[in-house]
Amino acid sequence: MYDVLRADRCISVNSLEARVPFGDLDFASYVMAIDPAMKVNTYGKGKYLLRRAFREGGWLPEDILMREKAAFSDAVGHSMADDLKAYAERQYTDEDFEARCKKYDHARPFTKESLLYREIFEEFYPGQADMIVDFWMPNRNWEGCDVNDPSARYLSNYGDSGK
Repeated sequence: MYDVLRADRCISVNSLEARVPFGDLDFASYVMAIDPAMKVNTYGKGKYLLRRAFREGGWLPEDILMREKAAFSDAVGHSMADDLKAYAERQYTDEDFEARCKKYDHARPFTKESLLYREIFEEFYPGQADMIVDFWMPNRNWEGCDVNDPSARYLSNYGDSGK
């Protein structure tokens, strides 16, 4: 339901294959062997060790190396995510939204944007919603992740991306 599984499900359904760069088991084992204290973000910038590794030797220009990260949920660009929200707002009045949401017992939409996605899903896969556990959202059990938007921009630990 989270992280790489989302990429796999979203992409594979369209006969594509995701190449997740750090999904390599040897690389993951190496990273897990690093002292956890070195991996804690005490520098005010995420992915410090990775950025430092690529700074040595000038592998990347500084503006690319130190740019703010874009989470998978927003990788299409913040403007597109914002445009989709605005589009959904224009599609439904508040009354329409309330009435249409009531027809769903399973994975009931909770925003106009989620209703838009649900209706598109129902158009292509009528009556098959039970095969999906719920809307993709950050795991609410994780600290700082109790939000009502799938965009990582709303997580308390996300940083300055998109500002």
